[in-house]
Amino acid sequence: MAGYMVYWPQDRWKEIKKAGDAGPIKVVYGSIHARMPTIASIRVGDVVFPVTYMQKHLYALARLPVTHRESAFDYTMRELGTRHSALVPEGIVEETMDRTGGIYYWSWDCKHYNSQKELPEGVRIIPLSEQMEKPHQEHQNPFNCCSKWAVWGEEGSSLEPRPLPDELLPELRFGYPKSKEKPLKFTANGSVLSSSLAATRRMSEETLEVFEKLFR
Repeated sequence: MAGYMVYWPQDRWKEIKKAGDAGPIKVVYGSIHARMPTIASIRVGDVVFPVTYMQKHLYALARLPVTHRESAFDYTMRELGTRHSALVPEGIVEETMDRTGGIYYWSWDCKHYNSQKELPEGVRIIPLSEQMEKPHQEHQNPFNCCSKWAVWGEEGSSLEPRPLPDELLPELRFGYPKSKEKPLKFTANGSVLSSSLAATRRMSEETLEVFEKLFR
């Protein structure tokens, strides 16, 4: 089992809190953009800890043991009813309605087709009848476009800020193998540099234990 830290921006945490979403956490997404970094390295059996940084303090928001890993598209279509800007897998075409009620088709490679006759052979069409929004928690909405992967499980913790002791932050280490472990980086005034957080980071065994203690 490996532990991973993923960063949720402060505005994202405020959205979750405003929505009254206290968990339990069900899913963590990764995208192709820095705001919601890739989670391609996370596997079934690992544990993910979303964190946020507020007023110079680092908070662990939740603990999610990963029991499933799949494309964000498959997860959002099944659990949320629509894709919520998840990347469309190759070979998939969505039936779409424009503002006037007209129907067109939007493909995985960002091409627009006005009728089914124009579609490439062998594509799978997701009809409008299968794109119906389902009830879900706020944190299940990808907070950035182009989400690619989703890791999820049914044993997630509640969603609430759990402060990491400030004196332990310089001791936290991330990386793999042990010879490549590195600490967080700090500014001259003691704040954690954003570059230290804007990535999915594998924890050292000792760092994982620090996080685990917050949930016991």
